[in-house]
Amino acid sequence: MQRAPSLPLLPGFNFDTKIGQTRFHRRQNFDKIHDGVYYLSERTMFGNLEGFSKFDRYPSVYPRGEVRTVPPWLAFDGQRLMFKAYFQETVQERWSSNFQIRVVTISFFLEDGTIKISEPPVNNSGLEQGVLLRRQRIPMPEPASYRFYDILDLNIGKEPQFFGRVYKIVDCDEFTRRFLNRMGIPVPNSLEIPSDRYNEGRKVEFFPKKPNLKIDTLGQFLKNDRKVLRFYGYWDDSDSPFGVVHHLEIHYYLADDTIEIKENIPPNSGRDSGVTFVKRTKIPKFYSRLDPIGAQEPYTVLNVLGENAASTYYVVDPLDTGKFSKEYYKDNDLAIGARISVFGREVVIVDLDPFTKEYYRKKYGINDFTPLEIPNTESSCKSVKPEIPPYNGFGSYDDSLGNCFSVIPKAPKMNFTKFYNYDKHGFDGHVLRYRAKMISNIPENVERHFIIRIFLMDDTVSIFELAPRNSGFVSSLFQKRMRVMLPGQNVFTNKPPKYYEPQDFYVGARLNLCEFHFLLTSADVYTLRYMELHCDKFPKANIKLIMEKLRESLKPVYKEFLKEYCPCPKEDIQKHVLEYRRLKEALCKYLGDKITEHEMITTARHYSSHEKKEFYSREYIRRLVHTEITRLLWNDLDRLSEDLRYRDRMNTGYLSRHDIYTVLRGCRVPMDIELLNSMLDHLKTNEEGKIDYHDLLEVMNVKINPVTPVVPVNIKTALWWASEKEPDCGAGIDWCAFLKDLNIEDESIPETGKK
Repeated sequence: MQRAPSLPLLPGFNFDTKIGQTRFHRRQNFDKIHDGVYYLSERTMFGNLEGFSKFDRYPSVYPRGEVRTVPPWLAFDGQRLMFKAYFQETVQERWSSNFQIRVVTISFFLEDGTIKISEPPVNNSGLEQGVLLRRQRIPMPEPASYRFYDILDLNIGKEPQFFGRVYKIVDCDEFTRRFLNRMGIPVPNSLEIPSDRYNEGRKVEFFPKKPNLKIDTLGQFLKNDRKVLRFYGYWDDSDSPFGVVHHLEIHYYLADDTIEIKENIPPNSGRDSGVTFVKRTKIPKFYSRLDPIGAQEPYTVLNVLGENAASTYYVVDPLDTGKFSKEYYKDNDLAIGARISVFGREVVIVDLDPFTKEYYRKKYGINDFTPLEIPNTESSCKSVKPEIPPYNGFGSYDDSLGNCFSVIPKAPKMNFTKFYNYDKHGFDGHVLRYRAKMISNIPENVERHFIIRIFLMDDTVSIFELAPRNSGFVSSLFQKRMRVMLPGQNVFTNKPPKYYEPQDFYVGARLNLCEFHFLLTSADVYTLRYMELHCDKFPKANIKLIMEKLRESLKPVYKEFLKEYCPCPKEDIQKHVLEYRRLKEALCKYLGDKITEHEMITTARHYSSHEKKEFYSREYIRRLVHTEITRLLWNDLDRLSEDLRYRDRMNTGYLSRHDIYTVLRGCRVPMDIELLNSMLDHLKTNEEGKIDYHDLLEVMNVKINPVTPVVPVNIKTALWWASEKEPDCGAGIDWCAFLKDLNIEDESIPETGKK
């Protein structure tokens, strides 16, 4: 902070110089105080070039003043001069020579004039080599001990004395020679290092007493690790008693040239010796007998002093007198058709795997890999399928089948893939529901109605009976969830029985479920929509197959069909709507048993006129809502309105059906789910299908525009889909779209009538 002297030292009268500054580092610029004092002082002005010292250690090749003068610890940071030198060391305890020459490296650091001496390591020298003199400034010997060695004191041919030891400089590197020449210091040519008898004797190669005869295979291992060639072959042992043709798999490891052979033993062959035919090893080309102990050792041991155990010792035979070499199989010996001797057994190679083929194609240029045939293996064992005993009727077929494979039976395995794909997910329950009535000669059973559910995750069927009051029957589970066998098959055999599948259930189907006959009369909206979306699995809901059937049947009587069932011939044909009742009557008249009721429903739903048939009016649903709210004393409409507005973040006045349903359930509105869904079906919506929640609040408000309450009914069954007498097919079908897709009119008109 800075301030003007005339202004008081008060807030607001100061000037901050750091405004707009982006770098706040501390500047580090050092220089000498004066000549002879070798410590550093921090400079505060970085941009002041005149602040640097003009007395540098080394002169520049440029004239003074043309370039910026920089201190040596900045200009020569990381640079040093390298000299090669030697010194002579006296050795008194060595009889071959009384001195030895030791070569060192002298490093002179330009930034501060320090010197370091190091000796390059020599194998088996017996000396502690490395850094002989740590980095420091070295004073001159007497009588000039007041000064230190500098750049002028080091050059080729000079003999500097460092702490009593004299070094002879004989060479320098290229940077040192060029740097000294630029400084105006001539550098002589390199000198030769004198030799001594000891170093000359070390150059003579001596045969080691314990030679290292181990072959270095590390390179081969690193190059070919985890690379294995695989061959297929056989060993024909059919000439021996009870012999068979053995199918073999040969693995050749490129990392160490070893071979492993495995045998493919068929099940129940009576041979349980294991799959390993030959363990991983090197296989010799010529085999006569087992090698004696020690034959595989890398060197031979000799007893040089006879049998006297007291004075006996052993040495390594450098000539390997008793060792004999063996030839082993390599990769170039293996190919299709090759016959190799595996410890006396002849193995024939018949085929290769793709990696092996590519290996031989690149390395050896082989392109013909035609496989050979394996000899006839009739004597080999054949797989026999175990015969399953017939079903005895106890338990299910799958449970009884588990007793045939193990003493302790296991539970039947479930198809988890099908279970995962068809399990309940959100509102998609994957459960098909049909309403059915019993077909029986007993009059009491004819009026009985049932709900049949088919679970797609495991194709199981459950039946629930809907018994009206005072009918003599109870609403309960008629048949538990289970798979139902198809009728008319003999189940007491060893063949698995056939079961009902979801494709066998459709509106109008007559089914025999556990000796009870049922007629499917209707289905819920989810079932109809699911079958239409998966029409490839449900042919009764495939509109393409249905239209082909209608086209084939109505083509001969098409004119009569139009004359009798056309809705309004005098009006505009674009507005023709045919009732579902009339369509059903026409299809039953002209097709008869060729078409089912489910196919009629699918046709009506596909060509629906988009006029929804309301079984209950909006006013009736509103009266039911007010009756339930008044009967259960629910008065939390303000909280419901607040939650709906909180959900509508954009304040549009519309919410999705899922969001409104979630809010209604969260506010604990005392209404059954069927009544809740019926109320949502009668609310106003926009073009995107979202519901106007202001209309919802108006419908549920019992204080504004109250309605006359109705007699309480069983809402769970009164508004249920099973309570409807007819399926949801809409108010009618679009007659124009139906005739257009039927495409019979042009073919039925004679050619003479066309213009």
